[in-house]
Amino acid sequence: MSAIALGAAAGVQESAATAVKDAYQALKRFISERYQSVDVSPVERRPESEAKRDSLAEDLDAAGAGADAELLDMARQLIDQVKNHRPAAGPAVGIDLEQIEAAALNIDTVEASGAGVRVHHGKFTGDITIANVRAGTEPPDHP
Repeated sequence: MSAIALGAAAGVQESAATAVKDAYQALKRFISERYQSVDVSPVERRPESEAKRDSLAEDLDAAGAGADAELLDMARQLIDQVKNHRPAAGPAVGIDLEQIEAAALNIDTVEASGAGVRVHHGKFTGDITIANVRAGTEPPDHP
């Protein structure tokens, strides 16, 4: 869900690097082929909308995408491309996780003008590491 929102915020703009656009299109195509009931277009139209992102996360979860290693790898690749080519796209999205069950959670280097990192109803059986979070301020590259 975060990768789609980041990709939508960065990948559909004229100035986005080809690598970001390619990674975003590949992720969208993968989701549409493997999870046909999931529609990313509401997030694509309004990537800043928490409600749209929450709805996409719910749809992906209902479709069983949470355990899809290939999807996770593609999402990470897109996030890396956005980080390398459009670092300013991230602050509007931030990280907001809800109802997560996992062995562990590692979050590093988050810059958000809003809430930063929020976890709701998380259940973890291992360590949780959250580091280098700057929230509620303008991103460092913002004038």
